[in-house]
Amino acid sequence: MESNVKTVRKGKDEKKVLRKQLKASHTLLKHEGISTTPQPTKSLVVANGGLGNGVSREDLAAALKEMGELESLVMPPHKPYAFVTYRSEAGARKAHTVLNGQKLQCGESSVTLYLSYVDSVKHQEEASFSLPDGLVLVEDFVSPEEEAQLLAAVDWSSTDEDVTAQKALKHRRVKHYGFEFRYDNNNVDKDKPLPAGLPEECVPVLERCLKDGHISIVPDQLTVNQYESGQGIPPHVDTHSAFEDTILSLSLGAKTVMEFRHPDGRVVAVTLPGRSLLVMKAESRYLWMHRITPRKFDLVPACEPPSHTSPDFGTQSGLTLSKRGTRTSFTFRKIRHEPCCCAFPSACDSQRTASASPPSPPSLPRCHADAARLEEEYVHRVYDAIASHFSSTRHTPWPHVCRFLSSLAPGSVLADVGCGNGKYLGVNPQLVAVGCDRSSALVQICAQRGFHAFVSDALSVPLRTASCDACISIAVIHHFSTRKRRLEAVSELVRLLKPGGQALIYVWAFEQEYNKQRSKYLKDLNKSQNRDRSPVENSSEETQEPHKVPSVRTHGCNPTENLQDASGVAESKLSVHTNRTAFNSQDLLVPWHLKGGKTQEEEESPSGLSSRPDAHSGFDSSVLSGSRPNSGEATHSSDTGQTSGCSPAPVFHRYYHVFEQGELEQLCAQVARVKVKSSYHDQGNWCVVLEKE
Repeated sequence: MESNVKTVRKGKDEKKVLRKQLKASHTLLKHEGISTTPQPTKSLVVANGGLGNGVSREDLAAALKEMGELESLVMPPHKPYAFVTYRSEAGARKAHTVLNGQKLQCGESSVTLYLSYVDSVKHQEEASFSLPDGLVLVEDFVSPEEEAQLLAAVDWSSTDEDVTAQKALKHRRVKHYGFEFRYDNNNVDKDKPLPAGLPEECVPVLERCLKDGHISIVPDQLTVNQYESGQGIPPHVDTHSAFEDTILSLSLGAKTVMEFRHPDGRVVAVTLPGRSLLVMKAESRYLWMHRITPRKFDLVPACEPPSHTSPDFGTQSGLTLSKRGTRTSFTFRKIRHEPCCCAFPSACDSQRTASASPPSPPSLPRCHADAARLEEEYVHRVYDAIASHFSSTRHTPWPHVCRFLSSLAPGSVLADVGCGNGKYLGVNPQLVAVGCDRSSALVQICAQRGFHAFVSDALSVPLRTASCDACISIAVIHHFSTRKRRLEAVSELVRLLKPGGQALIYVWAFEQEYNKQRSKYLKDLNKSQNRDRSPVENSSEETQEPHKVPSVRTHGCNPTENLQDASGVAESKLSVHTNRTAFNSQDLLVPWHLKGGKTQEEEESPSGLSSRPDAHSGFDSSVLSGSRPNSGEATHSSDTGQTSGCSPAPVFHRYYHVFEQGELEQLCAQVARVKVKSSYHDQGNWCVVLEKE
């Protein structure tokens, strides 16, 4: 009887593990496109065993090696899974049998592993970037003895703020020497130096910096920041008008990872070991934002290659987790007494005006060449520049679009023309989905997410005629600046369809209030106005005044009209829209404020409203898209003594033609061999479903 009871209990446990394993496999397929196989192979995907779940390479490798000799262990950054390949299939079989459903202890916490066979390990390596121009990292710049002397020189118990201006901020302790950095205006009071100069212990360090050529003049301002584990700094550029070119940052105590982000979306993660010196000059000082994400563990190279290089994720020398400790930074700067005249006016508070409008807004196009130039500058270049930030604000697919995609028969061929970051390409895994976009940067993001996409203009898609069962065009056609080009875009979609195929089109609506209901775009105005802001964020999209230039109301509903009436618009400038407000013209420029943090919600057109995924239980699929830092970090103070927005964020302007009611249907009616099957208004968008006859 006792034996039978044990057998029953074991059977229930095995069934529970099998259910969890199947659920994990389904989640991996749905979110990451990772297909598992029931047949034993040498390779396994380990659900819950990833860096994104707090599992270190050392802990996971130790458990896996007990099952057999490893050929490779691939742990993609920020993901809650890993791939392991054994030298023999026997090792993989043993791991699959023994480790499935077993808990793995990782420091103070534990995770339950679920393993499934995969035919092969496919991982898209992240692009490798060199250090930003002007950035130099010098390891072991000070000795352990000098480190101890510098740390002892900072008297945190002192309360004499008139001497050193000590502050106890929300996320760190800070002390200023020489001059106090003012967090109310993100600048320094240059006429009120502090009585105490820089500590004497800093003199040998600065003399060495002069001797080694890192600086040409001795700094006169020092900010000391002390961070505990889990604390960080928001993305920022040090105020141009406050400090001269070179900035020195000496890291003492625990190491950390600092992320540098270029306005075009490039990101470089730099590991800062204890006792290292970071020198920021030129572009790295004036243009690149830098940040430290608030977290208790950092992703660092497992075998400690040079700090700025990208590891090879396909080998055993990839990334691992490094627990943060207490870090103290000494940031040395020279006060600037004249306006900044750097070569980066887009990020310079001395050179930029308060207006977020383009210096000279463009005119409506008079010919097709004008239209192409307008779209190149105010659509194509903009999306390449903001691709990374734009993608971070696009999370969850829209329900109506999902229903359309889910209604398609299994095996149907889908083309997403203007696919952006590919958020619709993985909605229905039973489809053969391919995307294209004019932005190569967005297509690269699609590739990194495992989707099939290529660079293409929506007016000329390199796919065979009548090769697709369905097409979608979500928030694309409203970026074409003439009626003829918008018509050509619809015609291209129809060309791709097989007879009987369907296309779904979304465009931004002029009517943001429909059937007495305001769109989420307008409703979010009150929310954004009531949101707490730091002093530097009081000129956001929602409160910004439009550029006061003549605006033109173009209806464009005349079927015989190819371009807007040139005689009436020859000298008319496009207006700059005030975000989160009703439209006063159909052709306009919409501002996009480029911010460094993924959690800072950017202005959202109704054609791309984002929503954060709901929390998941069980297998942690919420980190499949990477971890997100604290959304409140935008108001934190920085490692270099300022808040995240102290240098105005670059502003880009995108061209839109917003559609009036009935205009999209009339446009589609001009295309031969197609009928409008249905049309509707969805959260500030006009939408149609077409069917090819």
